[in-house]
Amino acid sequence: MVKHNNVIPSGHFRKHWQNYVKTWFNQPARKTRRRLARQKKAVKIFPRPTAGPLRPVVHGQTLKYNMKVRAGRGFSLEELKILDGGVVLMLSNTDWLFELSLSKGNREGALGIISFVPSFYGEGLHCIPLNMLIASQQSAGIPKKLAPTIGIAVDHRRKNRSLESLQANVQRLKTYKAKLVVFPRRARKVKTGDSSAEELANATQVQGPFLPIVREKPTVDLVKVTDEMKSFKAYYKLRLERTNQRHHGARLKKAAEAEKEDKK
Repeated sequence: MVKHNNVIPSGHFRKHWQNYVKTWFNQPARKTRRRLARQKKAVKIFPRPTAGPLRPVVHGQTLKYNMKVRAGRGFSLEELKILDGGVVLMLSNTDWLFELSLSKGNREGALGIISFVPSFYGEGLHCIPLNMLIASQQSAGIPKKLAPTIGIAVDHRRKNRSLESLQANVQRLKTYKAKLVVFPRRARKVKTGDSSAEELANATQVQGPFLPIVREKPTVDLVKVTDEMKSFKAYYKLRLERTNQRHHGARLKKAAEAEKEDKK
């Protein structure tokens, strides 16, 4: 029995649902169409790899994904940088280095030649962070305008936050350069940097992914459980160290006050 001030039930179910059903009867044909499209693309971009340009190894964002590696948008300018004629002078007991642009004939007069530093610092004496020097020492040496023309993706916004990722991507670029075959724009005009005729004759198009990104699996060393390990009270040790940390400041203050009293 309907009662009180409620909505009167009135179902609206006659909506001709048959007209809105989405079918997938063309799924096999779509599969064929995608395969043919891939074949056409491979022919169109020959002799370039079918997987597209080379991309760097990057870590995912946020705490949930940053332990996993994946393909990034493009290599940073730091990874592609070309080294030129700067000279680095190293000062002892410091994490900073001074770079002085010297001519090639005056390099013998430097206190210690560590690396060649890029010229965008300008002429004169400059203070450079140590991590930037390390990056300069290990750069692959590819001009940023040349990179896209030889199948290397570039992202000028990316920054290198760690030495390990920089080394991994520089090594990735060096491996790619060692395997790279460059075809001349015109068959009769061979320029510097183009591959030899023998390499061109043996070159084949790379199908599928090349230089795949593989996540390293962590390894655990198995050891024999000793009596000392069995007798160790891990929970007690954790609570003890937690207590020591909590009372560290108060104990220092108490010791300082006791020292003052002794001096009086």
